[in-house]
Amino acid sequence: MSAPKILVLPGSTRTGSHNAKLAALAAKELTLLDVDVTRISLVDYPLPLYDADTDARSGPPGNAVKLKQMIAAHQGVFIASPDYSASVSPALKNAIDWVSRVRERGDPTHAAFKGRVFAICSASTEPNGGLPGLMALRQILEQGCGALVIPEQVAVARADQAFDDMDKLTDTRTANLFHAELARLVEMTRLMA
Repeated sequence: MSAPKILVLPGSTRTGSHNAKLAALAAKELTLLDVDVTRISLVDYPLPLYDADTDARSGPPGNAVKLKQMIAAHQGVFIASPDYSASVSPALKNAIDWVSRVRERGDPTHAAFKGRVFAICSASTEPNGGLPGLMALRQILEQGCGALVIPEQVAVARADQAFDDMDKLTDTRTANLFHAELARLVEMTRLMA
């Protein structure tokens, strides 16, 4: 049986992003769990703001198609999402909106989000760890896109102090929850493979 494929995606494009750091840690930890891991950045898939008129006139941009294909090539997806005013980052929301519109070879609506397992996590300097943004992301993925999102999620509080010099989580409880979430993602992804 081949190793399941998991895509790791930070929802932030900011230099020095705590969520990019969290995504990098997830990629390392998932590799240790015998998973084929691909980590990408939304910086590599620049997209214009979603506009239904543009979509109707010329179809989705090439980067939206590439990103949809990247997601579809994996059984699992891990998203480290920052909290922007109790919601998701504009870059992540825009990417989800574009990818949800891509239809190739008669794909149904939201094809990239169905038939795979998603895990969500957040890191924030706030005491709530970005939990309100995770609630918004879960709603977008589950209700808006029909995705299967595992119930486990981690909100890393005070992210500016949450990582050691090796970029590992310093709080034992948070680290244990993070490992449990990744293990659950792998378990569910293996069922989808």
